[in-house]
Amino acid sequence: MYYNSVLYDKKYKNIKITFLAQKYISDILFKKNIYGISVRVFVIYPGTPNVETCLVYCSPGEEEINDIKIQLKKFNLYIEKKSLPFLNNAVIDFNTHNIGGNIIINAPNTQIPYLKTSTLENKVNYVLYNEINPQLAIHQGGIKLINITNENVVLLKFTGGCQGCNIVNITLKNNVERTLLERIPELTGVIDITDHTDNINSWNYTN
Repeated sequence: MYYNSVLYDKKYKNIKITFLAQKYISDILFKKNIYGISVRVFVIYPGTPNVETCLVYCSPGEEEINDIKIQLKKFNLYIEKKSLPFLNNAVIDFNTHNIGGNIIINAPNTQIPYLKTSTLENKVNYVLYNEINPQLAIHQGGIKLINITNENVVLLKFTGGCQGCNIVNITLKNNVERTLLERIPELTGVIDITDHTDNINSWNYTN
């Protein structure tokens, strides 16, 4: 049974939190003895193998300006706005076991491909993890997003066998940059900020 069921927007379905989960969270927050403390839910790396749905404490002022605020009976629940599409049909519940219990979040849509409404960060991570990194892994390499500038330029770092590789510039131009710009037209460029002088684990091409 659910205490609260909120339709945030016609495009999105409900996010539910069970009575047991609310009671458990409320008891934990009470013990924190911080006036106005709440909890916040967000998704990191959605649409990728590293996706994680997080529920964290949120002291007054720590919530983001665009967060969706849900007023429950004894505390507020904040939902990160950019995570909302990936939290459709999510259920926050309490799992009882022999030594007590824990909060579990069943969020079936966190691994769906990126949407038109997704942030640039989510789109880039989706392409990196699902298209580019599987190819780089052949040579024990990888690449990760560091930042996206205000001009929509992606800053990336190579890792593993790609760091210090003697053909990394070719990989950057012919694989990484081309794929990202084709898949995500909003991007204006791709810059490698890796320190390639550290090449102890590098894979090097030889004829």
